[in-house]
Amino acid sequence: MSEQDITELEKRLGYLFKKKELLMEALTHRSFYHENPDKSPVHNERLEFLGDSVLGFIIVEHLFLSKNKFTESAMAKTKSYLVKGSILSEIASSISLGKYLRLGKGEEATGGRTKRSLLEDAMEAVLGAVYLDGGYKKAKELILGLFKEKIDTILSSGEFHDFKTELQEKTQLLFSTIPEYKMIKQEGEEHKKIFIIEVYIAGKKFGRGYGKSKKEAETIAAKEAMKKLSSKKT
Repeated sequence: MSEQDITELEKRLGYLFKKKELLMEALTHRSFYHENPDKSPVHNERLEFLGDSVLGFIIVEHLFLSKNKFTESAMAKTKSYLVKGSILSEIASSISLGKYLRLGKGEEATGGRTKRSLLEDAMEAVLGAVYLDGGYKKAKELILGLFKEKIDTILSSGEFHDFKTELQEKTQLLFSTIPEYKMIKQEGEEHKKIFIIEVYIAGKKFGRGYGKSKKEAETIAAKEAMKKLSSKKT
């Protein structure tokens, strides 16, 4: 990597490294390390491990302090969604991280710069490097900046949540029972069916859902029921 490449990536990240060697380590794949022991004494797997932990903690802290007052279960599911590989690789791609990776010849020849797994690992390694170089505050600023769009979408929609599991946990706690889902109606042609399902708790209807599958309809019904339960004083 040239100095120009480092400067370019730092601009994309919005962070200027004091120790450039940490950034170089974060970008060094094991394949490059094995093929070029004279050019790189380390690879990025240790930083990747650190970055994963830093990312998880900062996301959980942000959710904990959110005005939404997430339950433990909701925070766990939200964190799991945000730190999963597909999200990390999307963010890595948004800053063209693959362009700057140090890869061995084999990885380079097989499209390593666009491999999701390599991008995920490198993104975590970069986060670990920022944490070591600039401390917790800088790492938090960077992470919340990179993840802002994803976090905002989640906080406003919550569409990824497992509402059925959350509803079951809630009803067991409040009513010592579990939700009951009832098929009300099926509409449409065989290949374009719409399912209508209602969810009952202790014999009382709490939600109705429409979906292209029973699972989708049940999920929407559970989401509606969760809203009603949340608005009740318990």
